[in-house]
Amino acid sequence: MRLVHWIGAALAAVVACAAGVQIARSASGGPPVPASCPQQWGGEGIGGWVPAAADIDGADESLVPGSPVRALICAYPGDNAHPGGERLAGTRTLADQAGVMARDLAYLPVTDPPRGGPCTLMGGPMTNYLIRFAYPDGRALWVGSAEEVNSCATTTNGTVGSRSYVGPDIAAAYRTGAWKPTRSDDPCGDFTGRRGQDERMVPEGIVSVMVCGRISGSGRPPRREYGEQVARELAAELNSLDTRPSDNTCQRGGGTDDREFRLLFGYPDGPPANVSISMGCVPGADNGLLQADLDGSVRDRVVRLAPPP
Repeated sequence: MRLVHWIGAALAAVVACAAGVQIARSASGGPPVPASCPQQWGGEGIGGWVPAAADIDGADESLVPGSPVRALICAYPGDNAHPGGERLAGTRTLADQAGVMARDLAYLPVTDPPRGGPCTLMGGPMTNYLIRFAYPDGRALWVGSAEEVNSCATTTNGTVGSRSYVGPDIAAAYRTGAWKPTRSDDPCGDFTGRRGQDERMVPEGIVSVMVCGRISGSGRPPRREYGEQVARELAAELNSLDTRPSDNTCQRGGGTDDREFRLLFGYPDGPPANVSISMGCVPGADNGLLQADLDGSVRDRVVRLAPPP
């Protein structure tokens, strides 16, 4: 793999990655959900496409609502410099683990349309994936995603989409026939986010918080963990900030405070909600979908809770 400066055809990939990909839609009574893998990837970008959107309750709130009983994974390998039109290379069916896979994908934060963000520009292999979730009553729902070298892909069910990157998990399930999401051995490294973070900085139901500092040199970032009371107080302050949709960027101020922290709010089940805090940036709080300017109260509380440098 090598770093490339794309101009022509690769520009489409960058735009798709940064701004989200056009999602195929079908209203109730529209095109039926296909029963088998399409022979060709019908989208023009990296992830972000399905053959048809399903008319299933909850599909406008999570990627995979309900409890499907079977998952058919379709693989379309290609190159990220020329995305679109990849041919079907193989399939894999998951039965016993389809419900667990659906549950994990349903926890991802979603928006309509998916919100973009910055992507690195490394050229290399890419595989688009379609997953057909079948329900006991005969209905089905497609999810489209991708694995690529920049970890930059949109995952969608045709109605809502997520920028949380799950490409390696889908690729592993396709290769092995088992769904087992990868987890970083560093607890400060789980950044997929949690459903509901498009509406508030920290969704309800938290039971703990981990405050991670910025790594210096080699090794893991310093961190401190706190229980439910501290977590709820910190979340309440973050949720009181005036938020706006995040563009995943900030402007450095004129001061010298360059401290950065990551807050991971834990729940009884499912992934943590994560919030990045950049003391020297405006806006200084960002959960990937919402951002807000820091006030003095939040700054002071985060500094008190932060691990020693």
